[in-house]
Order: sequence, then C-alpha cells, then structure tokens
Amino acid sequence: MKRLVAPSILSANFNRLGEAIQMINQSEADFIHFDVMDGVFVPNISFGIPVIKDVKKIAEKPLDVHLMIVNPDKFIVPFAEAGASFLTVHYETCAHLHRTIQSIKEQGVKASVCLNPHTPVALLEDIISELDMVLLMSVNPGFGGQKFIENTYKKVVQLKELIEKNNPECLIEVDGGVNYQTGKKLFEAGANVLVAGSFVFASENPEETIRNLKLL
Repeated sequence: MKRLVAPSILSANFNRLGEAIQMINQSEADFIHFDVMDGVFVPNISFGIPVIKDVKKIAEKPLDVHLMIVNPDKFIVPFAEAGASFLTVHYETCAHLHRTIQSIKEQGVKASVCLNPHTPVALLEDIISELDMVLLMSVNPGFGGQKFIENTYKKVVQLKELIEKNNPECLIEVDGGVNYQTGKKLFEAGANVLVAGSFVFASENPEETIRNLKLL
C-alpha cells in the first residue's frame, strides 16, 4: 500500500517560503499541500493563485491544492493553469459535483473530493468511481494545529471498503492533527496520504520528520 506524505505549507514561515519549498524538494515528501481558504466557507483566509504560481516555478513535487472555498467551479481553470496536479473540492460546496469533477479532469488535473468531519462517507457512493483521491478532514477546517477527531479512523475504514469495491486506484488522504501516533493508526486503517503541517514545520528536523512519517 502506498504511504505518502504531503507537507502543508500553511504552517511554513512565509518569510522563508522559498527555503521551505526547497526543503520539501530535498525531502522524501510526495506532494506539496496547499490549503486555499476564502474566509467564507472556512473562518480563515490563507493564500491563492499567485502563491501557487510562484511555488510551481521551483517545486519538484506535485502540487496538491485543497480549495476550502465557496463556488470552486469559478476557479478550476485558474488553479489548473497555476500548476495544480491535484484539485480538491469540498462535497459541502458543490451543488453539481459530477460536473465539477468533470471540469477538473478536462484541465488534465487529478480530481479529489474532501469531506468535513460531520459528512458521511456514504455520500460519495455515486461519485467514487470518478475520483483520483478523497480527502478526509480529521479536524474542522480553517486553522492548523487542531486536535485530531478520533472518529476519523472509522471513516477511513468505511472509505477504504467503498474504494475497494468501486475504484481501487483512488487514494485516501487525511488532513488535521497528524503526528506519529495518529499517522500510524491512519495508515493501518487504510489511508494512503498524510497531510502534515505544524507537525513537520515545527519540528527540529522537518526532513527527518517527513521520512519518519513515511516509515510508520
């Protein structure tokens, strides 16, 4: 089973963002994760297309872009053009989810759907065969460094069962409260990709932390 790590630059020092990207380039990380927040869908504002476009110029890893925004359809083309390899939209913000996923794939970008902690996995049954990845939030989205929600393990198991029946190539990504303890249990439950922000960037040796997460 794939065990991948996607450091989230939301927790990086933006005075030294270029250095953070070079660290990720040199590390064993698999993706660079971007949390794009609009202050409407989630109670915070982060960054947008210009940052992703500039990071793309020096990034050596695929860009994993998580759109925590309302009306994501309006921004699919701009984020694809900025360099996204994965685009994740929230189930909770998409009135016509099949159309949104189709639009992402038309740009040559891998399509992913995110579920908030309160959103049941079963709601993906009719779309799972179309997806390249599902992102489960293990905290309420909006801020880094939150406490892990324990019910996430159960959701990973449920999602793994759904994927194995319908789309075995689809990845399971988990974001929020990831550390060595939660990460090990998430991998054991069936997750493929761990998003780690503050746990990586607040550590003494981020590259070693990334390596250790992959070895859990």
